[in-house]
Amino acid sequence: MKIPLKYTLRNFKTRKLTTGITISGITLVVFVFAAVLMMAYGIQKTMKSTGSPDNVMIFRKAATAEISSIIGPDVQNIIRTMPHIAKASDGTPIISFEPVVVINLNKIGGGLSNITVRGVSPTINQLRPQMKIIQGRMFNWGMREMIVGEAIAKTFTGAQVGSYVKFAGDNWKIVGVFSTDGSGFDSEIWGDALQLLNAFNRGTTVSTVTLKLDDPANFDNFKKAFESDKRLQQFEPQIEQNYFESQSEVMATFIKILGIFITIIFSCGAIIGAMITMYSAVANRTVEIGTLRSLGFSRRSILSAFLIESLFIALMGGVTGLFLASFLQFFTVSTLNYGSFAELTFSFAVSPSIIITTLIFAGVMGFVGGFLPSVRAARMNIVNALRAG
Repeated sequence: MKIPLKYTLRNFKTRKLTTGITISGITLVVFVFAAVLMMAYGIQKTMKSTGSPDNVMIFRKAATAEISSIIGPDVQNIIRTMPHIAKASDGTPIISFEPVVVINLNKIGGGLSNITVRGVSPTINQLRPQMKIIQGRMFNWGMREMIVGEAIAKTFTGAQVGSYVKFAGDNWKIVGVFSTDGSGFDSEIWGDALQLLNAFNRGTTVSTVTLKLDDPANFDNFKKAFESDKRLQQFEPQIEQNYFESQSEVMATFIKILGIFITIIFSCGAIIGAMITMYSAVANRTVEIGTLRSLGFSRRSILSAFLIESLFIALMGGVTGLFLASFLQFFTVSTLNYGSFAELTFSFAVSPSIIITTLIFAGVMGFVGGFLPSVRAARMNIVNALRAG
């Protein structure tokens, strides 16, 4: 015989305090666990949205980041003649030769951090159409003027329109703020590539080359032509979106490992709490268990009833913790990205896989915490249980 589900649900009312404390503990653990996953996913989502699926980024194979990549003028000229590069209305290839450097700026709340400064070419509007000026104006080509991402303007002092940023021995005027809909570019400063190269005495040597394909489906053909040129063996083409997504892997992995380690420690406390609650339930319902057994309910039914009760408690805590964690999506975090060695602003983000993983995690805590008390209840001797009353 199976024990009715109503019996299990009714028993929640008899131990409101201990059940509430256990649910609160599981809620806290699940909140931390979900927050860690949402933070890691938020970084990955931000970096993935930074690139475009029809853009190709070319960089030196040995480089771990854009700032450590070097592409000389001879290689730039070869890349310019590659097939499958989209053309602008005037027939010029849509390609940007970009020097990338890192400078230091002071945060509004205090502290110093690295900021990515990217030099771009006049084709930038065709290459990255998601970039929109939301305040001020676009910088003038040939001038020591710059535009800043909206995340930089909100976070750093002296990065607002009309201010000057000093680096490379000169003052650069901030003339505009741009937005790319929350991508990693919002955490950068952009200026004329030629002016940036001149300021750092780099000649015409850039960090990376980004170009737009005439058709995203032609990437394999472009890559094949690229790799067949022996002069380009030290360089690698990659879909821009994939490149920036890979730059988030180190940071996301670090957050996951550290966060999950902390969560496991917290979860031990939650499991012990669930175990205490269920042992208390077994002790207070000894006579009930004996009565159920004498009425013909099997040991397996007793085991299932108490285990389901523990899982209900855990899932209630899991749903509550997940609900509270969902509000983190309204917050943004600014931190140093280990992949680019520069500041990155991102938002917490939730996905279906995070929801499923979090609820499974809560269920596991409930199962582990309730298993031993459930086994004890199932193994009770009928006579001894009835005498306990």
